[in-house]
Amino acid sequence: MQPGIWFSLAAYFLLMLAIGVYAWMKSTSSSEEYMLGGRNLPPAVAALSAGASDMSGWLLLGLPGALFVSGLAQSWIGIGLFVGAWINWIVVAPRLRQQTEQYDNSLTIPGFLGNRFPSTARLLRIVSAVVIVVFFAVYTASGLVGGGKLFASAFGSNYMVGVMLTLGIVLIYTVMGGFLAVSLTDFVQGIIMMLALIIMPIVVLTTDGGNGVGQAAERLTAIDPNFLSLFTGVTFLGWLSTVAWGLGYFGQPHIIVRFMAVRSVADVPKARNIGMSWMAVSLIGAIAVGIFGRAYAERMGLEVADPETIFIILANLLFHPLVTGFLYAALLAAIMSTVSSQLLVASSSLTEDIYRAAFKRHASERELVNIGRLAVLAVGIVAMTIANNPDSQVLGLVANAWAGFGAAFGPLIILSLTWKRMTGAGAVAGLVTGAVVVIAWIALGLSSSFMGQGLYEIVPGFVAAWIAIVAVSLATPDRGEYRTFKTA
Repeated sequence: MQPGIWFSLAAYFLLMLAIGVYAWMKSTSSSEEYMLGGRNLPPAVAALSAGASDMSGWLLLGLPGALFVSGLAQSWIGIGLFVGAWINWIVVAPRLRQQTEQYDNSLTIPGFLGNRFPSTARLLRIVSAVVIVVFFAVYTASGLVGGGKLFASAFGSNYMVGVMLTLGIVLIYTVMGGFLAVSLTDFVQGIIMMLALIIMPIVVLTTDGGNGVGQAAERLTAIDPNFLSLFTGVTFLGWLSTVAWGLGYFGQPHIIVRFMAVRSVADVPKARNIGMSWMAVSLIGAIAVGIFGRAYAERMGLEVADPETIFIILANLLFHPLVTGFLYAALLAAIMSTVSSQLLVASSSLTEDIYRAAFKRHASERELVNIGRLAVLAVGIVAMTIANNPDSQVLGLVANAWAGFGAAFGPLIILSLTWKRMTGAGAVAGLVTGAVVVIAWIALGLSSSFMGQGLYEIVPGFVAAWIAIVAVSLATPDRGEYRTFKTA
């Protein structure tokens, strides 16, 4: 590999480690600081941290790969995600920021649910923590698969070496600096990702004679007349399965935990505007990479064995080594920002909702921080084990975990924040129903997260969980678990 690429990557790695050291010195003296950054994130950091931890390697690998193969109809995934994220910022963000602090300063999603529903607090915290750890092990594995593919495809390295190196860098700054390190690195990584997704489509369209959008469109419609159509050839189930990705936002612990950490409720609208602008630019860029990358591959006669590596292939072919290294860093940023967020949320649940709640209620702050660090390491090792198959598809793994969280926690979070009549029994019923339906749907082979004949498992899981919460809550006594607070 050329020295320029190594230089860019080395600079990126050193920056991430420097941020980890800064956060370690600044914000790891208590469990609230280690797990939630002291609830003091500025709007821009909270917004880009939420976006970067959300998008992961699927933004630069999975989504362009899906568009490369199937065309513009796959952009319904991005459209659904954008709408879901916007509603999430409006409905969930301000309420969660306010209520998690007012319900006994809850530091985790399971902790909030336990404080919100004291009648089933212990059971709810443990079950929700287990769901978080299980699905995050799969979700984190998807990021490590992306790291392995990058090193195997771009550097000719061994796939598992790439997996271990990706995990190793993430573990260092996450274990050291906790939530603040994760959030600050997410902010930097979010900027890098957005710049990469602006630069690459422009260069693809203007290189080697610059055929432009018009000729690229002609070439793609010659491959498939429906390639650039949003609707033609799309079944209703296929459309519903893609746009339903937006339902997942309400239940993603690694995303909504950013709402808990923003500096104040008054900062939420500003954070929303920054976050949604970043998301719009990034999604459009990822869609353009997939579409115009296919046109470029056809024009140049490139054989692309794995469509999910089209970003890597273009970065290697079209740019100066220094820029190629920057683009590789952008891909690593997408992967590492999500992996670090997921590891921290999973470790926070293990620490606060299992270790502290079930085993050692009066543990010291220093002990909890150290247990959190060990939990980060443990979840990372499990995820690395899951990621040992180089043939795994990034978008497929993300789809399964995304559906699991969205169905198990989405209705639960929305209703717990907005419906006074909801009961602890209803909360447990919804959590279990959502997770079980998703797992069963996948096991029975009924799911399709793309344009196939099945129905993406998040749809039946989300609907079943919502019905279970409402039905069980109405069938059980109202214990007055909802508290009324003054608006912040």
